[in-house]
Amino acid sequence: MNNTMRIILGAGFAAVAAWYAQSIMGDRLHGEFLVLSAVFGAYMAMNIGANDVANNVGPAVGSGALSIAGAIVIAAVFETAGALIAGGDVVGTIKDGIISPDAFSGDPMLFVYAMSAALLAAALWLNLATWLKAPVSTTHAIVGGVLGGGIAAGGISIVSWGTMGEIVASWVISPVMGGIIAALFLYVIKSQIIYQKNTLEAAKKMVPILVAIMAAAFTTYLVLKGFKKIWPNIVEVLSFLPQSDKPSLLVASFLGGLVALLTYVMLKPKIAQKVIGMEGRRAEINLLFTVPLIFSAALLSFAHGANDVANAVGPLAAVYDALTNAAVSEKAAIPLWVMVVGGVGISVGLILFGPRLIKTVGSEITELDQIRAFSIMMAAAITVILASQLGLPVSSTHIAVGAIFGVGFLREWLDSKNMEKNHEVFHIEMTKLTSLKAALSSLQSTDDEYKRKYELLEAIKAQKKAIKVIKRSLQENHIKREMVVKIIAAWVITVPISAGLAGSIFMVLKEIGL
Repeated sequence: MNNTMRIILGAGFAAVAAWYAQSIMGDRLHGEFLVLSAVFGAYMAMNIGANDVANNVGPAVGSGALSIAGAIVIAAVFETAGALIAGGDVVGTIKDGIISPDAFSGDPMLFVYAMSAALLAAALWLNLATWLKAPVSTTHAIVGGVLGGGIAAGGISIVSWGTMGEIVASWVISPVMGGIIAALFLYVIKSQIIYQKNTLEAAKKMVPILVAIMAAAFTTYLVLKGFKKIWPNIVEVLSFLPQSDKPSLLVASFLGGLVALLTYVMLKPKIAQKVIGMEGRRAEINLLFTVPLIFSAALLSFAHGANDVANAVGPLAAVYDALTNAAVSEKAAIPLWVMVVGGVGISVGLILFGPRLIKTVGSEITELDQIRAFSIMMAAAITVILASQLGLPVSSTHIAVGAIFGVGFLREWLDSKNMEKNHEVFHIEMTKLTSLKAALSSLQSTDDEYKRKYELLEAIKAQKKAIKVIKRSLQENHIKREMVVKIIAAWVITVPISAGLAGSIFMVLKEIGL
């Protein structure tokens, strides 16, 4: 499918959203702004699908556990299911309390302009970031949009700078936590399986334990993040659970423990059977992690659909609420049609434009196999759980990409410890350098040998440069520095760019509205 056809299909989806919004509003006053917001919401949802969803399935694709087509099907189904089943029926209209409702002076149309501007600004930045192959936080994009729209409406004094400080902190906390946890899991797998003399026996022992830990982590993650908005409905059906509005860590961990125990009991004999006939090569060990990776991609997609659909439909639901009630509310009900725009839009964007970022996350930062991807997926779930319980602000995008960074840098560190042993070219060049140094040290300080000494010093200098070039080349094989710099730069400018765009769009919409 060429780019023109993709754009036509995407525009068609936005047109359907606009048509439905028009059929709802009819001839109501300012109804055209709901139509406009529906287009912006559909555009935003498609960009979330094109950019953010790559973090959930990219590692599985890069490792070879899933094909791009398979990943798109799984992600599309589970993203939509998460949005429609567990996306909730109420959303906060002003994302994360970053601006005060007083910014709009009780004028619902100022609020409509600001939310519409936030949607379009965030979507435009996500579109550009996807084109640049930079996975960025869609939450931060919409936060920047709301911030810019709010400032344009009510001035800079209405901003909650404490909340903004937490968002800035997440730029550091998220990737660092994700990177450390992913590196730790990869190191455990390498030390307890790959570096063991009998890798098959080690795999029989450790793989069921590791997958059980993953089952516990993802069950806990899914309960805390994927089911939190429908938890009252769940406890109503499962009356043996503590009756509460939201799942607690204790309940989520208990359910995670049960699933982990069941996983271990079922998996242990299967792994023992599967390793029969294997020779213990790393490629064979990798295959043992394929199925867990597929499940993790599906569960991450479900939780993402349940949580991040609000980034697409929250402002749209807010606009609908403001236009129908002629008031500014801090919370708004999400009509089914709005949730469909978000859930289906994410899947449409993933199918049409997602492969670009899936390839970037899966293979263009560092080379992944199933073991490395497993470590990344574990980090994605565990970091969110830890951070949410510690009250730390994190971004799921930054966590996942930070985990990839962590895996790449660990590979580089481990390889650098055995550089001369593992890389023949490096070994040859180091041997040459040693010979040159030995020849230099054997020279006597005589007039006849000064010229030879100078030649050897120059040769040593050139040899050191050659070795440095080889080291850099080997480093790039582990993690692409250029990609790391580009992605971090995109993270840093996401909020200010979205805010600046939203402020400008707000002014245009306000003029149109007048």
